[in-house]
Amino acid sequence: LASAIGAPTNPTKISNTFKSEHGINYSNKTISNHIDYLVEAFLISKADRYDIKGRKYVGAHLKYYFTDVGLRNARLNFRQQESTHIMENIVYNELLIRGYNVDVGIVEVYAKNYEGKTTRKQFEVDFVVNQGSQRYYIQVAYDMTSEEKQTQEFNSFRNIPDSFKKIVIVNGTKKPWRNEEGFVIMGMKYFLLNADSLEF
Repeated sequence: LASAIGAPTNPTKISNTFKSEHGINYSNKTISNHIDYLVEAFLISKADRYDIKGRKYVGAHLKYYFTDVGLRNARLNFRQQESTHIMENIVYNELLIRGYNVDVGIVEVYAKNYEGKTTRKQFEVDFVVNQGSQRYYIQVAYDMTSEEKQTQEFNSFRNIPDSFKKIVIVNGTKKPWRNEEGFVIMGMKYFLLNADSLEF
């Protein structure tokens, strides 16, 4: 479970992992109960999934984050250091500290394929951040140097049908700037050291 934090958590998948790797049978209900105990003990936090276009919460595949990344690293003996997941966890914790309500966003897009059939794609927005009438959409990306990575991060934003601010937090110290599409890009260090960084 510790290595799954920051990724969608599926009790069935966790149950199958326990069975295949450890020969232990855990029911989905038992795993869900154990996860709830960790939340109640303030070891992890739960982020609900929010359908941005449908304006409703989706019950499946919640995401969980450690309240203390150091505990996560210690539990894994400092293995599995996925930089983007750790950055995402730190940003999530900082947003909570600043008093925001934080959800994980999904954007569904329907399009016709080359055969004329309607297909459905689902894009993820790392965080939908709310406080009163304010809302921000935030993506966290360790590295945005490749065009492929930029497309991946920006596609979610491009399919959101409103004009709330869209922010990408990247590794480094970069001060906020706007690209030609109006998306704000800022370095992680700037975000953490400036309490009003989202207001740029």
